[in-house]
Amino acid sequence: MLSACAILAFDVGGLRAAPKQPTAKEPPAPATAKPNPLDLKRELPSPYSANAEGARPATANPDADAAYGAYQRGRYVTAFREATKRIEANPKDAAAMTLLGELYNQGLGVKQDPKRAHEWYRLAAAQNDANAMASLGLMAMDGRGQPKDEKAGRAWLEQAARKGQPSASYNLALIQLAGSKPEDLAAAVANFRTAAEAEVPAAQYALGVLYLQGKGVPRDTTQAAQWFRRAADNGDLGAEVEFAIRLFNGDGVPKDEARAARYFLHAAQRGNAIAQNRIAKLYVAGRGVSKNLVEAAAWNLAAASQGRADAGLDQATAGLNPDERRRAEALAADRANLSQ
Repeated sequence: MLSACAILAFDVGGLRAAPKQPTAKEPPAPATAKPNPLDLKRELPSPYSANAEGARPATANPDADAAYGAYQRGRYVTAFREATKRIEANPKDAAAMTLLGELYNQGLGVKQDPKRAHEWYRLAAAQNDANAMASLGLMAMDGRGQPKDEKAGRAWLEQAARKGQPSASYNLALIQLAGSKPEDLAAAVANFRTAAEAEVPAAQYALGVLYLQGKGVPRDTTQAAQWFRRAADNGDLGAEVEFAIRLFNGDGVPKDEARAARYFLHAAQRGNAIAQNRIAKLYVAGRGVSKNLVEAAAWNLAAASQGRADAGLDQATAGLNPDERRRAEALAADRANLSQ
């Protein structure tokens, strides 16, 4: 992932049980899942991923486009060769130019070369390719393949966003969110929504936070929960924990402790320390899962190994016998390996 420019960050308080208590560390009180900065280029699709504008869905017949099909299957040398053939046959094939730019940019099938990537993206952008414009915007922001130029980067992102390109819309929204003009916030919300509707999970998470805060939109915990769910189901780890908190408290979504526990457990298995801490608490209390102090201790140890110690959980699991303690430690070690 390219270097990120942090714009906004939130943290989460403790797991809350009804009646709800405010837990956020900064008003207006988001209860977000983890330190989860809304960063430029955070978890965005590449121009040729299944979620990017202009890319065929993953179920498309790869024979219909040999270059794209090879890229999707990880056969990057073949993708390079087939894209080159396409350009030889049609010197204005913008999609093939963008694909070559992507291969050079990431160093897939060819030696990584940001300058060559920039050249191919520029050629594709001249043919009005929105994906190439989005990539040029990020490269200008980072100074990859060219001198760093944030003004030019924003201009490229604006061009791509006007065409509805999802990653450009998301990154432009982050820039607008930091703006000082009232209209910047409205524009940021609109661009987050464009990206969110295109299933960019980082944008869905961002919209959830804005609805939770009532920032740029009316405060609406139901909308917040819906966007956190979509982001979670698209793989956003922070949103997964945030949605679990909504479920556990019945905040914007019907209360369902068992379902909340499943989300916490899945996020814990993916290595999220907050989720590991929360599922440990549920195992201690027998809320959403059967009470199990060995599991509680194991998840508590896993969270503590990532710097999230919890004296209350230590005390709650202090009565384990030596055999149970060994089992918990073994489970914690295994989970630490899985989350790396």
